[in-house]
Amino acid sequence: MKAILSILLAVPSVAYVTTFSGFVRHAQSALVDSSSKRRNKNAFGSAIRGGALHSAPTTSYVDTDLVLPDFDNLEDYLGYMEKVSSLPKGFSIGTANGKFVSEEAPSMGELPIRATVIYLTEGATDNWAAVFTSNKFPGSPIIVGRSRLEGGGPLHALVINNKVSNVCSGGDGVADSELVCQAVAKALDLPGGAQTVLPSSTGVIGWRLPAKELANDVVPKAVANFQSESALPAAKAICTTDRYPKVRSKTLSCGARVVAIAKGAGMIEPNMATMLSYIMTDATIEKEKLQAMLSKTTDQSYNSISIDGDESTSDTVALIASNQVTGTDESEMEEALMEICQGLAADLVRNGEGTGHVMRVEISNFPGTDLEARRLGRHIVNSPLFKCAVSGNDPNTGRLAGAIGSFMGKFKNDEFVGGMSLSLGGRTIFSNGKFVLEGDSVERELSDHMKNAEYDEHSDYPPHQKFVEIGVDFGEGNGNGGATVFGSDLTAEYVSINADYRS
Repeated sequence: MKAILSILLAVPSVAYVTTFSGFVRHAQSALVDSSSKRRNKNAFGSAIRGGALHSAPTTSYVDTDLVLPDFDNLEDYLGYMEKVSSLPKGFSIGTANGKFVSEEAPSMGELPIRATVIYLTEGATDNWAAVFTSNKFPGSPIIVGRSRLEGGGPLHALVINNKVSNVCSGGDGVADSELVCQAVAKALDLPGGAQTVLPSSTGVIGWRLPAKELANDVVPKAVANFQSESALPAAKAICTTDRYPKVRSKTLSCGARVVAIAKGAGMIEPNMATMLSYIMTDATIEKEKLQAMLSKTTDQSYNSISIDGDESTSDTVALIASNQVTGTDESEMEEALMEICQGLAADLVRNGEGTGHVMRVEISNFPGTDLEARRLGRHIVNSPLFKCAVSGNDPNTGRLAGAIGSFMGKFKNDEFVGGMSLSLGGRTIFSNGKFVLEGDSVERELSDHMKNAEYDEHSDYPPHQKFVEIGVDFGEGNGNGGATVFGSDLTAEYVSINADYRS
């Protein structure tokens, strides 16, 4: 006992660490009673409201590194994810599995479905924000979500299901989404009812949502599985064709924590993509400021990626504050959001269906706006010919120049491009209207750069964080537009997955 007391006296009572590489397990954590770790499990409604606000961290946290480390296998990756996934104060998460038979394809028999419930344990919050798809055929959960956001009411819980996206189905999709929200409200005894629940769905388009199965079976089981320790179970549960779960986290100087999860592997073309992302924080920041931060961050992260050029009907990014930590520096919060969302955006591309290379396109001095520069970047990474060249480690630089020329001819035909230079892997390959490619050694250098960024398109974890680096510089004085865009190659595995998606 004396030895234990000595350890406790030697360790500060308030500590947190912010990178996995600097992770040190706090000595006091070994003495935390296991029952306190389960203090929110199966305890909801009024019984767990009224917690005190915190102005400083009281728990040791581990945050994701700015650049994730290399991993040798899935076990290593999941171990890292578990370390960095500690939830902010005031959140509980539960997940559960169920089964259903599709009315549209009953011959497929029983199919699996999962639901995730995210719950604010200290009461509903007015401080939440969201950004939804711009697709003209939005899913029913998007219609409900927009109504919630425009109504300005509080949020108390979120419910997410996979397998069926509830888009343009034969039934009443909005009523089905509301039924699932009502089930959450009933299970949690929410004072504000279903109106304080935000729904999301992802999966097959055109199928009816198995709302009764979710409401009567899966949602109650998810609530019974509540825990307040980790976001990783939710990151796993919201996946569809994702190859692995994705989490990013950051602890602010005031002790507030920001933790985000995301899913998406196909139909990834902003604005936004078949992607769902949920950002949880215990910081206290007003709703209007949260919305402004989220909109800005989304433009420079999730709206700057493309896997296959197809925009989804179900995209949702939600930012929810539990208001448990005061004194948050808003600039620091915005920087944390940008770091987290840009990291997740790149993670989404790396985990894309059949992806074997990730391209990072840097555009500078563009003769137009940042938005137009971003469109050019997406045009490059969406070029089927260039994507195939990257997949084969073939430095077919003519396809890159052709994609840029095509875009400029269609949308910026009057702009000067004579001063443009292109680079691949840091080497200049095009300047003053001509290619700069001389000899086999340059060809090998460019091909080796692509090979170095390659990974197995079947891999169920990200072995590294390397990119095929592409630079497009229009030259000093030609413009102020700029963007960074991430995109994937095109492999046979992508075709295989999407030729057999529903089964």
